[in-house]
Amino acid sequence: MKIEHIAFNVPDASEVAKWYVEHPGLSIIRHVGGVNQIHFLADDQDRTTIEIYTNHDSEIPNYHELDPFILHIAFTVEDMDAEKQRLLDAGATIAGELQNLPNGDQLLFMRDPWGIPLQLAKRSQSLRKSERS
Repeated sequence: MKIEHIAFNVPDASEVAKWYVEHPGLSIIRHVGGVNQIHFLADDQDRTTIEIYTNHDSEIPNYHELDPFILHIAFTVEDMDAEKQRLLDAGATIAGELQNLPNGDQLLFMRDPWGIPLQLAKRSQSLRKSERS
């Protein structure tokens, strides 16, 4: 099996999807209108997909209170400082200290404007087999 997507129930799916397109640079690959405003968003390599939707019949988590170690969306970055500042300028907030791991990885937790935990990851070696040197 392959993972198809990870889903997030949010208060306003259209606004959240718009932010993820404008700032982290995801693309809407499918939009299902109606009351739930389902948006499937893919990264620029079309490898990872998240679903953003609004279902008021189910609990919408308080993402601001969620520990980023429990759940987060991680983005690979080349320039940690530039990407951090770009997201701060777009309404994200810092959710932890920059971590410099012994293997050379750099990790930083942030939150999007709705509190969903994000992680910026500058890896010393890609997690993808096809990209390892």
